[in-house]
Amino acid sequence: MTGFEIAGASAADMELMREWADAEGWNPGDGDRFAFAVADPEGFLVGRLDGEPVACISAIRYGTGFGFIGFYIARPDVRGKGYGIRVWRAGMERLEGRLVGLDGVVEQQDNYRRSGFLQAWNNVRHEGVPSPAGDGDGPEGKGVEIVDATTLPFARLAAYDRRFFPEARDAFLSAWTALPGRTALAAVRDGRVEGLGVIRPCSGASRIGPLYADTPEVAAALLRRLSGHAPGGTVAVDVPDANPAAGTLMARLGLIPTFEAARMYTGPAPRVDLPGMYGVASLELG
Repeated sequence: MTGFEIAGASAADMELMREWADAEGWNPGDGDRFAFAVADPEGFLVGRLDGEPVACISAIRYGTGFGFIGFYIARPDVRGKGYGIRVWRAGMERLEGRLVGLDGVVEQQDNYRRSGFLQAWNNVRHEGVPSPAGDGDGPEGKGVEIVDATTLPFARLAAYDRRFFPEARDAFLSAWTALPGRTALAAVRDGRVEGLGVIRPCSGASRIGPLYADTPEVAAALLRRLSGHAPGGTVAVDVPDANPAAGTLMARLGLIPTFEAARMYTGPAPRVDLPGMYGVASLELG
């Protein structure tokens, strides 16, 4: 492979990776790259052929024992020539010795299994305009208040997020909740966080993620309130089917499945609060 080299991504490369992901139909968030960059600045790799980007991957280190693979894309005109597998190996080498997770699209899942990944559940994207709440249909007025999450002490948000993710990811979460153009809401009861949701603009339906809640009622309230910040109210949520209550809620609100990816790990799935997970933060970074 004369003329092919792999190096860390530049800011321009990060925007190109977003464009490639959009072309694949993944509908990434418009400003996601700014939060991604602080999660692990060295975790984004680009393969160049004679100086031109032809393949990419993200291999993000969290804490001391966890990693996540995303953005595994080869440019369509060079597929089947070995450039993609080269960046794959570079990404996996960067995460050597860690439990590694990813969200694999259907057509790649057999390849991931051959690389040692085991399926834990499916993240099923549900899209639509949530049905409006009926009288008394919601936790407000029952001791729960929906507030701007950025007004809460960040340590509370980080501690709540830690219930749903294998390692602390404070730098990512701080940027993810506060970037311009997005809205983060929290459900609070007596000072305790009982739900968290973030909506961000995308080229397609506005994405909600994460969507965490202690009850379906709180999840529904957050989702409906967040959808008010989406053009036309249309939203998309990547829902883990390992939480049956989440799928039931999406159906009740009128959201329909449009896409799915398998959450896979190189070993036993980490222990997280699946019953409280109604939407994952990102298919690219977990």
